[in-house]
Amino acid sequence: MSDKVKVLIVDDSAIVRQTLAQIIDSDPLLEVMGTASDPYFAAKKIAEEVPDVITLDVEMPRMDGLTFLKKIMSQHPIPVVIISSLTAQGTETGLKALELGAVEIITKPQMNTKQFIEESRIRICDAVRAAAHAKLKLKRRRFEAEPMYVAPKLSADAVLPPSTPNLSMIKTTEIVIAVGASTGGTEALTSFLKAMPLDTPGIVIVQHMPEKFTTSFANRLNEICQITVKEAENGDSVIRGRALIAPGNFHMLLKRSGARYYVEVKEGPLVNRHRPSVDVLFRSTARYAGANAIGVIMTGMGDDGARGLLEMKQSGAKTVAQDEKTCVVFGMPKEAIKMGAVDKILPLDSIAPYVIRPI
Repeated sequence: MSDKVKVLIVDDSAIVRQTLAQIIDSDPLLEVMGTASDPYFAAKKIAEEVPDVITLDVEMPRMDGLTFLKKIMSQHPIPVVIISSLTAQGTETGLKALELGAVEIITKPQMNTKQFIEESRIRICDAVRAAAHAKLKLKRRRFEAEPMYVAPKLSADAVLPPSTPNLSMIKTTEIVIAVGASTGGTEALTSFLKAMPLDTPGIVIVQHMPEKFTTSFANRLNEICQITVKEAENGDSVIRGRALIAPGNFHMLLKRSGARYYVEVKEGPLVNRHRPSVDVLFRSTARYAGANAIGVIMTGMGDDGARGLLEMKQSGAKTVAQDEKTCVVFGMPKEAIKMGAVDKILPLDSIAPYVIRPI
């Protein structure tokens, strides 16, 4: 009997179904159990055999992806990865899908360049494996939270080489809160940021999410939070009452000029299989903020952020990890805890009060 994660692909495009099937079957720990051109055919296949994960398009004939997702989550919860095109309408629909219970959201692969195809393969396979490990709200499936397969990956050295601590980073009254999250992070960040008062120290965030989706995500958070939330632009100042979210497909680094903190948004290779990478943000925060920072690592698959959080702790920063009970996937926090990078392990609703209390 196969121990592979069984995947059902649901998309109205035959080319997309074929491309996704080739990508997923290229991973030794995944297998495509079937494909379906719309939710009605998908429902028939699910009745015959229940998949471990479903990849789902959001715009399809006969029944749209959101309606099908609602039915799945209410009747027979199965981890779902939304695969959507990069359109304004698609990003809003994709974010709605996350609210309805989808585990991950990624962009459809495009056959442009060899590098793009390879990065798409990494992201899709990682998203499917992360979904297989996710704890769903209505049906908690227990899996070992370790990545089942880890291909060779670059560290933060590829973007920001390590260095000795900058001794000029003396303790100040201005604090920077650096946050990293992945699978399940959109819900966790929403809870975290809604709890922040207007005078909150400046916040910098990496959430693993495709480009354009981070724009819609930041705009939506800005509407429901007391503080200002925006997708980061190169040179944006890190100021009180504002959270900056790294744009999808770009790394974000914290920098300092005199007393002013700001962000640098830049291109670069995948780090820990991600762009943006939490490790890149955390390493730059350790270097330029040191003891003036607080690091928070939240729900997510893999180990991105663990080493960077350790560097933050070693530079004098306070560090926090979300606890296993409230994580959708207890991967990133678990790795950080194993490395000794975490000062405090807290449930999600206790993190915001902890990080904004007087230092």
